[in-house]
Amino acid sequence: MSRPYLRRTAALLALTLAACSSDAERKAVPAAKADSGDAKQAAPLVPASAGLDRIATLVRDPAHDSLPADAHEAEQVRLGLRIFRNTRAEAARFAGNGLTCENCHLNGGQKEGALPLVGVAATFPQYRARSGRLISLQDRIADCFQRSLNGTAPAMDSREMMAISAYLTWLSAGQPVGRSPAWRGANAIPKAAQIPVERLDTAVGRALYGQQCVACHGADGQGVDLRVAKPGPLWGPRSWNDGAGAARIYTLAGYVRRAMPLGRGGTLSDEQAQQVAAYINSQPRPKFAGWARDYPAGAVPPDAVYDPRHTRTTKR
Repeated sequence: MSRPYLRRTAALLALTLAACSSDAERKAVPAAKADSGDAKQAAPLVPASAGLDRIATLVRDPAHDSLPADAHEAEQVRLGLRIFRNTRAEAARFAGNGLTCENCHLNGGQKEGALPLVGVAATFPQYRARSGRLISLQDRIADCFQRSLNGTAPAMDSREMMAISAYLTWLSAGQPVGRSPAWRGANAIPKAAQIPVERLDTAVGRALYGQQCVACHGADGQGVDLRVAKPGPLWGPRSWNDGAGAARIYTLAGYVRRAMPLGRGGTLSDEQAQQVAAYINSQPRPKFAGWARDYPAGAVPPDAVYDPRHTRTTKR
């Protein structure tokens, strides 16, 4: 496969563009199947096949679509998207690395297969095993700042917290309250397909990374300037810390499996995605200081390799 083709189509985690999409680009795509026995749910998502040429596409865009009648609330929604797309600049006092919210949740959290957040606000409060309790939407946002963004948690009444909450709530308008959207959880690697962590081989993952990822992310994992976007750093001091969800091998593998290479999700098999994820997470990254408070019930997932309670390591 040629390098130019990979440059145009592949990126693990693309940075945002400022441009707005056209009305034609903002059309919804066919629904994904809902839970067994349910009718199909409307899936207002950018299709998984959308590539770099549509990295700025939004199905719901605060610049064009209906906002709350109250001007203050409407501005919060607009600000929330700006923070989502340009986190380092718009939330500098809380963001601690070179990533944005949109690096993991592509197209403003509106892309199929890339951890879409449409409808998710309506599922809170929800129980989270990592916290060992029910958490709110704001708790979840705070978690992302501390882990994925390697920063600090915004206060619950801060400008940044209110704006992101407003944007995600706006994205959930019209979705069933208290019911998980059909597309939520779609990035999971099936349990039957999960390879024991100790059997994963980072040498295999490195070779796959060189074939599928290096043209956009570089051999150093810091991202290649693609002009229309620059992928975020996959390791090193400007990447997520080892307590982030992406630091869990099966979690990252599920994302790679469904969302990457950009526009060609599904190119890698379950096994290949896990090998790539093991390689990426074998690289140096910031340490999460709060690991001892995670999983208070003691059921630490086997792929949470940052946790010292695990002795498993991937092959070198």
